[in-house]
Amino acid sequence: MQLAREYDTTDYLIAPDPQAARLTRRVVGHDHTGAATEIAVIEERPLTIFLNGQEIVTAMTIGDYPDYLALGFLRNQGMLGAGEEVTGVDYDDELETVVVRTATPTNHEEKLKKKTRTSGCAVGTVFGDMMEGLEGLTLPATPLRTSDLYALATRINRTPSLYLEAGAIHGTVLCQGDQPLVYMEDVGRHNAVDKIAGWMMATGTAPDDKVLYTTGRLTSEMVIKTAMMGIPALASRSGFTAWGVEIAREVGLTLIGRMRGQRFVCLSGEERLVRDADPDAVPQEASKQRRKGARA
Repeated sequence: MQLAREYDTTDYLIAPDPQAARLTRRVVGHDHTGAATEIAVIEERPLTIFLNGQEIVTAMTIGDYPDYLALGFLRNQGMLGAGEEVTGVDYDDELETVVVRTATPTNHEEKLKKKTRTSGCAVGTVFGDMMEGLEGLTLPATPLRTSDLYALATRINRTPSLYLEAGAIHGTVLCQGDQPLVYMEDVGRHNAVDKIAGWMMATGTAPDDKVLYTTGRLTSEMVIKTAMMGIPALASRSGFTAWGVEIAREVGLTLIGRMRGQRFVCLSGEERLVRDADPDAVPQEASKQRRKGARA
């Protein structure tokens, strides 16, 4: 009974759907013995985002939740302010475009001139003046219980997902307390977090008591986007980059990485942690926790 509960996704607001049409494709190949084998591989497709009449970027994505991806991307790039009135989000599947319309015309040509390639996969983009949005930022001092962290890691790592089905993908999960709420996946971790930002913007969800959990590296881009969203804590199974740690410390973000079983490392925002769980009581993670041999 316990096993079934851990794999249940009915209490997620949005959960991965590994069997969804168009997200994966069956491909036949040959294994190390030369035998024919068929596996699921992740689909990639371009999505061009427009803000009013101006083309902003073309991103490679798996194609689900294009409206949230567009909203979140523009929000995290500082192109949509917190008080901006969005009058429409129009997606055209045939043209593979999303047009976000606002009540007030915008002009971001200068930002487009500063566009740079990031270290993220899947053609991630970030603008040179994105750091400006962090000036004067104060994140809420919401306590973060280690018992909740352990519960989240266990639950998320056992949730059916495209990662477990096919690999080659990143996941980002919006959490509250010990409950995962919205689980997004994409070929780039920045796309996954932008989808969550877009969902939060569309639903008016407050960030103050939330935690962002990601399967990917804790890079500067992930730290910046989490802080821009107003979320006070970011956690991951993976490791850190030096600039990511530096920025997290500058903005007061709690940054936790290398979460494996009973172990984790906190490199920023230790003051938020409430150590209410005995690490020795947390089960060690099996070396092959990820079933089906999937690899991101």
